[in-house]
Amino acid sequence: MQFSLVSGDAAPVSGELLVIPLFEGELVGDAAPAPLATADSALDGKLRAAATQEGFKAKVDQSFLLHTLGRLGNDRVLLLGLGNRARFQPEVLRLAAGRAAKTAQRLKATSIAFRVPATDRAEDVVRAVVEGLELGVYRFDKYKSAAREDKSPKLKSATIALPPGTEKSRALDDALTLGLKVAESVNWARDLVNEPPNVVTPVRLAQAAQQAAKEAGLQAEIGGRKEIERLNMGMFLGVTVGSAQEPRLIHLVYTPKNAKDAKRAPLALVGKAITFDSGGLSLKPTEGMVEMKTDMAGSAAVLAAMKVIGGVVKPPFPVHAFIGACENMPSGTAYKPGDILTARSGKTVEITNTDAEGRLVLGDMLTWAGEHEPSAIIDLATLTGACMVALGNYIVGAFGDDDATVNSVLDAAKSAGEEMWRLPISDMQKDALRSDVADMKNSGERWGGAINAALFLKEFVGDIPWVHLDIAGPSNSPKERGYLNKGATGSGARTLVELVRQRAVDIATQPEPKAAPVKAAKRAKAKTSR
Repeated sequence: MQFSLVSGDAAPVSGELLVIPLFEGELVGDAAPAPLATADSALDGKLRAAATQEGFKAKVDQSFLLHTLGRLGNDRVLLLGLGNRARFQPEVLRLAAGRAAKTAQRLKATSIAFRVPATDRAEDVVRAVVEGLELGVYRFDKYKSAAREDKSPKLKSATIALPPGTEKSRALDDALTLGLKVAESVNWARDLVNEPPNVVTPVRLAQAAQQAAKEAGLQAEIGGRKEIERLNMGMFLGVTVGSAQEPRLIHLVYTPKNAKDAKRAPLALVGKAITFDSGGLSLKPTEGMVEMKTDMAGSAAVLAAMKVIGGVVKPPFPVHAFIGACENMPSGTAYKPGDILTARSGKTVEITNTDAEGRLVLGDMLTWAGEHEPSAIIDLATLTGACMVALGNYIVGAFGDDDATVNSVLDAAKSAGEEMWRLPISDMQKDALRSDVADMKNSGERWGGAINAALFLKEFVGDIPWVHLDIAGPSNSPKERGYLNKGATGSGARTLVELVRQRAVDIATQPEPKAAPVKAAKRAKAKTSR
């Protein structure tokens, strides 16, 4: 969509659908904000009266739609509930904006006017509105004949009207631009995940990574089986041997232009990229296999984040993305339960379940990432059903034993509107991975399955601060909700962008170390020479 930002006042703004978000208590009496009062006056008081009669109280998820019958410069007005103002978070507005976009599409509106509510967080709410609208218009229907033949008008433009007393600024323009680029990249990731597995193969994923790198000014290095063998990634190779599809090794690099910044320790992002997971010889049941095209959602989120990091955020430190892409298939050449694989780190792993393949590929990727001496490693993976059992469909499980790094990721997630919950990673659980014939097993007992997987990954990061994000649930929405559709969500991408952005801000606000006075430096040198 095309977005424009206008200074807020009570005057009408153009758009076939006028959207006015409200907090509880603002519909009645003197609490009505200026945009609502203006629209209600133009409609002879019918807007608030009709909304009240329909039971609209501005609670979260509530909405009320009214045709203006030509009395406003907008065909319809949509009231959206934001709930209690004291508990407001931008994610509430992001979800509401998504509902507005879906309403506009249903009404065949081509333009929307969105009145931003008055808060003390203008930049955050502008970004939330833009992201919600752009994410809300997303559809993956390219394989439906009816959708291809549908010539009806689409939502093309949105006017974002600031609240009365708020003027346009560079900061607000930047918030709009960042929100739009983030949402566009998340939608790109959703496309990758929603595509069928016969389309997004490891080779095709690598091509998408190369194109993303070209657009964002990133360096891209793509390798095949020979490179994987040369790097002694025995676990990664073990997973690949059952498939006719060639694996791909993907390494994207953002490097700051400033030579001093380029020498800083990089941040490493690692994404799981099993483009289709049959379970291997430990074959999944049919109903559990249908959605396994989504087992590369972690890599899609990492690639989407890199597009924004390189194209918009441009932090004063390098950022690397490491992805091992392959299929996990059963065949006469597939790896077997009982096999022992040797990781790049030299550790040996007994295979007890070929359906625990993602951690094998990630283990070699984590080792490789660690060799680049990063300041921290963050991995995203649709890793365990156990995490879904614990946290459901909308909450990411976060693991790590470096409190500062884990907390920075959780803070970024909260700011980005993605819900995460820290889960324990206790060495007491390591017995589940003990093997009689190798250094460890790739799969333990059923109990604590998400923790077992995190403990397995921990073996390959050493002392580097590390956070593992299990996105098995939130990577794929089971139903439409706010800006989400049924299907891929792009989970984790917004958090990674926000994490990098916050780290960039932290560096920018750090005071420069003071140089020692010349005379004192000379005295120190003379003393040393004596």
